[in-house]
Amino acid sequence: MGTPPARSRFRLPPGFIELTPAAPGSLPAVRAGWRLFEKREEMQATTAPILDVTDASGRRTVSVDRTPFTVGRRATNDLALIGGEISREHAEIVADGDTYVLRDRRSRYGTFVNDQQITEQVLASGDRIRLGGTSGGAELVFRADGVTAGGDQPATTAIGDLRYVATLLEGLRALGSGRVLDDVLALVMDSALEVTGAERGFTMLATPEGDLEFKLARARGRITLPGKRFDTSTKIPEEVFRTSEPRIVVDLLDAPSALDHSRTVQMGIRHVLCVPLKLVRYVDRRDAVSDERPIGVLYLDSREKGALLSASTRTALETLATEAAIAIENARLYREAMEKARLDQEMRIAAEIQQALLPRTRHAGTFVSMAASTLPCRAIGGDFYDCIDMPGDRFGFVLGDVSGKGPPAALMSAVVQGMFAAQTDSVEGPARTVARVNEALIRRELEGRFVTMVYGELQSNGRLTYCNSGHNAPFVVRAGGALERLDPGGPPVGLFGGLDYPEVTISLKAGDSVLIFSDGVSEATNEAGDEFGEDRIAEILRIEPGAEPSAVLAVLTEGLEAFTAGAPQQDDVTALVLRYNPAAG
Repeated sequence: MGTPPARSRFRLPPGFIELTPAAPGSLPAVRAGWRLFEKREEMQATTAPILDVTDASGRRTVSVDRTPFTVGRRATNDLALIGGEISREHAEIVADGDTYVLRDRRSRYGTFVNDQQITEQVLASGDRIRLGGTSGGAELVFRADGVTAGGDQPATTAIGDLRYVATLLEGLRALGSGRVLDDVLALVMDSALEVTGAERGFTMLATPEGDLEFKLARARGRITLPGKRFDTSTKIPEEVFRTSEPRIVVDLLDAPSALDHSRTVQMGIRHVLCVPLKLVRYVDRRDAVSDERPIGVLYLDSREKGALLSASTRTALETLATEAAIAIENARLYREAMEKARLDQEMRIAAEIQQALLPRTRHAGTFVSMAASTLPCRAIGGDFYDCIDMPGDRFGFVLGDVSGKGPPAALMSAVVQGMFAAQTDSVEGPARTVARVNEALIRRELEGRFVTMVYGELQSNGRLTYCNSGHNAPFVVRAGGALERLDPGGPPVGLFGGLDYPEVTISLKAGDSVLIFSDGVSEATNEAGDEFGEDRIAEILRIEPGAEPSAVLAVLTEGLEAFTAGAPQQDDVTALVLRYNPAAG
């Protein structure tokens, strides 16, 4: 195998550690990894442009691998950014033939290219893009040739990074398995046993809290020893990890702390060699060390001294430990990247399913029109709404808010939404329907989970019967401009069994509207911590009495976004507007 050049033109993906040449007797897999470097000219770089991104979450590189490529604070964007002056849907990059065009999407604090504010701009490689202001925005650098500012690393998508890492780990004989880290640990331990002639050994790695955690024990012949712990004292490994210095015990019987190793001595073990696994980062290929930290220990022992305690064995093992730390760290990063990619994909699929379960955002019936929207504060949320044309010239609608956020709340909202769908043929009225849903949740014993909701049924003659279970009181907007509030009603659903929920009936006239909203609307806050409040909702509703539901919803959404611009979204935001249109029949 040839010696690597003084300055390789190929670099590992971001976050991964550059390998150093393998010394005699060191990890065979690292040599295989170096063969990948020798063939680097055969590897094809991606031609997709990239963005060097700097925002409040740090620095990273992303590939513009689709068009349009959306950018903003909303989690569903292709590039989700963090910053007080970044809008939820701030900008987008679209392909126009062989060029790429940056377009501002009516952001509050603007989009800038090379310090000039733009609405639409053809991008050139090296253009500096700023979203928002200098204090709460994000900085991007567009690179059409897929090369980062740091040098000559080919840009790749997240999937491309993972494929390359898989190729590297194939050189480490650990490709394609969810047990990548375990495979590398086994390879390291087998190599250590072969180099030293020890009878057995184990590896312990540092936890995020800085403690040592047992990972793997092996014996000669590539035998994995059973159990979740090693049958020996951990005093020596803990000392080696704390001091980052190797420890040699010629004979445990002669050790000052022989009593601490009595169990090991009873097994006939006398000789111990333990070395730290130290991760070393270099400024360049010279010997200038920029960072060095222990990530674990490699422990070996034996009944016979053999070559275990020789100077040459110790030197070889220390070299092996250094390269093993690199292999272990790369395997750990690979596993974490794979797990994150899997979770991101699952969350994206879950968000798509949740959106598919909701009805269309607009509905037009024979005597009613409706518009609704929901925006989860995470990828998926706990708010839901639904509507259906029911027998007997009735229109049923519901809006609910499940306690909590994220996947647990999303699962429960899907369950409750399904329960209401099963009640579509019911003629017992909203109160009885809500009571049945409450009993169904109580039977499932979902401790600490409850739902607030408003369920109503509107008849063709304008008779509206509703049941409010602990939800925000809806607004009624009369066609003449008067505002009314509907009663808050009974307790939330899912807390107590055997409850009778009240229902109320009112009459709507032509052009009257009803607004139902979750507390994510009224309790949304701006950067100063002020809440949007129900008074602002009332002011928006007075702007245009009798307007179409979609227009009312648009004005409400714009007002909320203008008020909260720059502040993080704390809760799911959901609203439903219903208008009574008897003339349409």
